[in-house]
Amino acid sequence: MAPIKFKKSKFAILFFLVLVGLFLRERYLVLQTPAAGAIDALLNSDCGVVLTGSAGRLRESFEVLNLGKVSKLIISGVYKNTQLHEIFPQLPYYPEVKPENIILEKISGSTHQNAIQSLLVVESLKCKNILLMTSQLHMYRASRTFKANFPDNIQIQTYATTNPIKDDTEFAILFETTKSLFYSILPFIQISP
Repeated sequence: MAPIKFKKSKFAILFFLVLVGLFLRERYLVLQTPAAGAIDALLNSDCGVVLTGSAGRLRESFEVLNLGKVSKLIISGVYKNTQLHEIFPQLPYYPEVKPENIILEKISGSTHQNAIQSLLVVESLKCKNILLMTSQLHMYRASRTFKANFPDNIQIQTYATTNPIKDDTEFAILFETTKSLFYSILPFIQISP
């Protein structure tokens, strides 16, 4: 009986080491997202998709729209009763931005749902390319999720927005890495009914 326990403990140790290795790799990839570049350097896109969440994302996405870098702006993950003037009261100070060029997507509640719901809007608007905007810390997982759910004929350019409130605390990095790792291994897990 002792050899079986020894084999089980070897397997448990090996499993733990593999899990730690995968976690450290995922953390490295999450932290490798380049910082936001100059908005002026962005290529023009048919649609911009900004994922709601941390501060700064919406402000920068409206700046991108104002500069004509995107024709339409999809704000994905908005609470269902929210109105445009509530999430961006500065809109009157952007005379070039037309409210009809802003679409509030109010169904999604996760990054995966953001990708699914945004794709429906992108396809209805006949966008051939999009600019995906989210925080630097969230960009690795968001980009991977969108690329997995969007068809190859829709090009995805990314723009990691700056955040005046730092979201790169150790807890935030740990939380994002854990979510990213979960979504990395989820396709390999078979759940039987």
